[in-house]
Amino acid sequence: MLNKKSVDDINVKGKKVLVRCDFNVPLKDGKITDENRLVAALPTIKKLIADGGKVILCSHLGKPKGEPKPEMSLAPVAARLTELLGQEVKFAADANVVGENAKAAVAAMKDGDVVLLENTRYRVEETKNGEAFSKELASLCDVFVNDAFGTAHRAHCSNVGVTEYVDTSVVGYLMQKEIDFLGNAVNNPERPFVAILGGAKVADKLNVISNLLEKCDTLIIGGGMAYTFLKAKGLEVGTSLVDDTKIDYCKEMMEKAEKLGKKLLLPVDTTIAKAFPDPIDAEIEISVVKSDAIPADMMGLDIGTETAALYADAVKSAKTVVWNGPMGVFENPILAKGTIAVAKSLAETDATTIIGGGDSAAAVNQLGFGDKMTHISTGGGASLEFLEGKDLPGVVAADDK
Repeated sequence: MLNKKSVDDINVKGKKVLVRCDFNVPLKDGKITDENRLVAALPTIKKLIADGGKVILCSHLGKPKGEPKPEMSLAPVAARLTELLGQEVKFAADANVVGENAKAAVAAMKDGDVVLLENTRYRVEETKNGEAFSKELASLCDVFVNDAFGTAHRAHCSNVGVTEYVDTSVVGYLMQKEIDFLGNAVNNPERPFVAILGGAKVADKLNVISNLLEKCDTLIIGGGMAYTFLKAKGLEVGTSLVDDTKIDYCKEMMEKAEKLGKKLLLPVDTTIAKAFPDPIDAEIEISVVKSDAIPADMMGLDIGTETAALYADAVKSAKTVVWNGPMGVFENPILAKGTIAVAKSLAETDATTIIGGGDSAAAVNQLGFGDKMTHISTGGGASLEFLEGKDLPGVVAADDK
């Protein structure tokens, strides 16, 4: 899965190139409020323009569930891309995506021109990987480029189906970067390799925990999922979030770590409060107690200060660090200390630091440490499945080198 042809391996001059991007950007009153995904797509688009390709862009936006919804149109994306690229990005407004406007716009293209199709999820077949829509998309192009890692774990028409009807399918720079960093981190890491897992539920990360234990030297557990592990150790966790159905699984993982000679670090102290903050950023009274001394009527909402120091110390000697999931309720400034401490320790290390999308990416960026990380994944679900060791349909579908 890791050795795929990229845009550097093909000649697109005079060819029609369909590029699957991730333009699933947040919109408010028709304005884009965060354009990171647009900016991330530019290197691939610029390369194809410079090489004389006729560049046809496509993406989904939101969940229109197979019907045209004006508030989920990609029209604002075409307008902003026109500004970012310094040349017109012609928007093909078709409710059925590959309609008269799209066909006419593509037929009129000259080398280096750019067209953007309407939201691929306006078509109900898109998420079902239906054959007809896949063929329609393929009919527009000679070459297919997938640069949307965020949807790589799903088999849809615009990232997998289309490849069956196009001779050449390659990955873009963004996908290549994800494969290089996430793939190599897991399959061929420079050691010591430290993996940090947080977030709320153990259930979301079952296979990730098991897979990473086999690959890493130290596995650090924080966030809400830590309390299921602590309970599995026989400790009182009060009213903390616990998945009682996963206690035996946590015991197995602790035994597995011991058997493989891996370090599995759990919180030695925890930040507790009477209840979950409501609203999430509300003022809240906290105290820090040892992990074996959580009162029955209190809940853990962040790692404690000793744990933060312990985790930061474990990162210091690492050569590769993968982090997925915050250490506590980071949306609340009072409960963000553990996540900040871990982010800071990653920012200060010389190791290759890889942030696995989703909440951890949001946390690192919000807390101002984004530019200090080697790589921040653009896909939450996709990066998790990568860390589980699963094949991603959107990556598999590209041609091998």
